[in-house]
Formats: sequence, C-alpha cells, structure tokens
Amino acid sequence: MNSAVMFLSNYIDWIKAFHVMAVIAWMAGMLYLPRLFVYHTEVAVGSPESEMLKQMEHRLLRIIVNPSMIAVWILGLTLAWVTGAYEDTWFQIKFVLVVLMSGLHGFFASTVKRFARDANTRSTRFYRIINEVPFLLIIGIVIMVIVQPFG
Repeated sequence: MNSAVMFLSNYIDWIKAFHVMAVIAWMAGMLYLPRLFVYHTEVAVGSPESEMLKQMEHRLLRIIVNPSMIAVWILGLTLAWVTGAYEDTWFQIKFVLVVLMSGLHGFFASTVKRFARDANTRSTRFYRIINEVPFLLIIGIVIMVIVQPFG
C-alpha cells in the first residue's frame, strides 16, 4: 500500500461524510433544476418571471450543482481508490449510473444556457418527465452502494 493510500485511509470516514454531503447537494439541485424548467416553460419569454427564473437556474447550477458534482467525483474516486471498491461489480455498475447522472447534469447545464437565450424548444411535459430521471438513477446508485447486490 503506498503512502498516499495509507494517509487517506486514516480519513476514510471524513471522506465518506463529505462525499455523502456532496451527493445530497448535487441531487437537491438535480431534482430542483428541471422543476424550474417546468415553471420556465409556463411563463412568457421576456417576462419578469422568465428573467427571475433565468437567474435562479444560473445561480443554482453555478453555486450548488456544479461544485457539488465536482466534489462527488473527487471524493468518490478517492474512496474507490483507497478502498479498492473499483474492482467490485457493484461499484462498476454504480460508476456507470453516476456517469449517466453526469451526462444528465450536462444536459441540464445546456438547458440553462438555452433558456438564458430564450431558445427553449421543449415542452412542460418533457421537463416533468425528465425531472424523474435523477431520482431513478439515485435509486440504482443507493442500492449498489448499500446492498452491493453483486458483491
């Protein structure tokens, strides 16, 4: 075991704690952002409500969603490296689900930019449906981490 792994293994509970906090923040944003998109599709372009929603979407993405996703990745990869979990099937499945969540994050970021340009072409129904996707992904992720069904 190299010295970096030995050092970090002394702080594994702290790394886990901050990882979980980052996941909670990321998921809060990933669930709220598409809800804002629903509201945004229901107001007139250029209206005061639309301008307010643009600010809310931008700030949520910049202040909460982006930083927490970065923290999730850094802390999660650190945990996988220190614990050796990257060799386990449950972790590999979880990793794929987190990659999918990150792709959805990218889609949401591009949607924030699209709304900022008043160029949204998607319906309220689309955003109501896409709002459920982060929750479905987190169900799979939590099951992989807690149950570890594939040992």
